[in-house]
Amino acid sequence: MKRDMSLITKFRVPILVGAAAGVLALVSLAAVVLSAWPAPVNRAVVAETQEKKLEALPPEVVVYASDLPKSALSEFDFWNDPASPGGKMVGTPNTGDELDPPPENDPHVIFNVQVQKGVPYRCWIHMKIGAPKGKSQANRFYVQFSDAVDKTNKEVFKPRTGSYLTAQGPEQQGWTWVACDLADSKSSDNLVYFRTSGEVTVRMQAGMEGVGFDQFLLSPARFLEKPPSEAVVKK
Repeated sequence: MKRDMSLITKFRVPILVGAAAGVLALVSLAAVVLSAWPAPVNRAVVAETQEKKLEALPPEVVVYASDLPKSALSEFDFWNDPASPGGKMVGTPNTGDELDPPPENDPHVIFNVQVQKGVPYRCWIHMKIGAPKGKSQANRFYVQFSDAVDKTNKEVFKPRTGSYLTAQGPEQQGWTWVACDLADSKSSDNLVYFRTSGEVTVRMQAGMEGVGFDQFLLSPARFLEKPPSEAVVKK
């Protein structure tokens, strides 16, 4: 029996066309899905971007006590300590007496650092907490800066005034990183700003006899929120 080829042709074309359209629809759908799918994260590119952001910020300001001249010390002495950079730290003897905060002129250390204006800095001290004696727990520093301002550009923390930051260490003896904070514990803004770029003076005054340090740190980036995890911060 001879088949009517015209009928086969009539039906085959629509079937093929419909199948092709379905394939095209699937291809289009796949293209849409793939375009919406997040591109794989290139960790090397991300790390490089973050590194460039850090490089754009001012450098960390690190001062080793062993680099200070003798003339920077008033009623402080250099002490040997193998754990400190250069094998030296700076401390004041403990007679058990009480010390007063600024503007009183008690034992202190003065040095200069380079800063940039308008940049928030966080102050840290790698403190050596000594043995308690008499009225002293040997765990406190007061810190002041020339040319320092707050967020409103008001002068603060000027040396030999009653404005200062306090680095209050724990009672446990030994080394620890201690933040420089405002005396008002309710304050959330303990950052330091500077009116101009250039050299400023840092004045660290002993809040208690017997206290010592081997590193002073002003951080504009790495340690704004948390202290260093390492005992020695490299310059």
